[in-house]
Amino acid sequence: MLLLGMLAAACPLVFALETRLTDITVSNTRDDLLLYVTLEGAFSPELKEIILSGVPATFSFPVKLNNVRNMWFDREIADIEVTHTIRYDNLKKEFAVRRSWKKNVPEVTKSFEEAQKWMAQISSLKIIPLRRLEKGQHYQLRIKAEVSKQTLPFYLHYILFFVSFWDIETDWYTIDFIY
Repeated sequence: MLLLGMLAAACPLVFALETRLTDITVSNTRDDLLLYVTLEGAFSPELKEIILSGVPATFSFPVKLNNVRNMWFDREIADIEVTHTIRYDNLKKEFAVRRSWKKNVPEVTKSFEEAQKWMAQISSLKIIPLRRLEKGQHYQLRIKAEVSKQTLPFYLHYILFFVSFWDIETDWYTIDFIY
């Protein structure tokens, strides 16, 4: 009975650490197709510890947009790789976050929570100009997130070869829409 109670108490912790994409929204302005998305559960305690020790981490967000065609292969419209990199400066006690869709200009903060929020959100990412889409056509946008496998310095690959928190990856998420 005690074992069952311990397992039931541990279950929410296991599910709380699941890495997933949420709040995925495809929208548009007058000129562009936009994407909004949030990554949840990516910052495990081990990953936080490594970042705070000064090792940079990179999150990659591959985004694919296809024109879905019946009785034929889908046509690829856009294939984008968005990257977010976080680096902690131990001397200045601040975090620098670079996001490729914001021209890799570093955003600096002393708050780890704010840096995590920057790392986990994509807001108003321009996928494609609307003039490249055809009205009435079926489109499919796919996105996933992963921690880049190349974030460890070369010498740490040998020391930390057994560490699995660098293997964070979500499933592909798909949104179908008619333009």
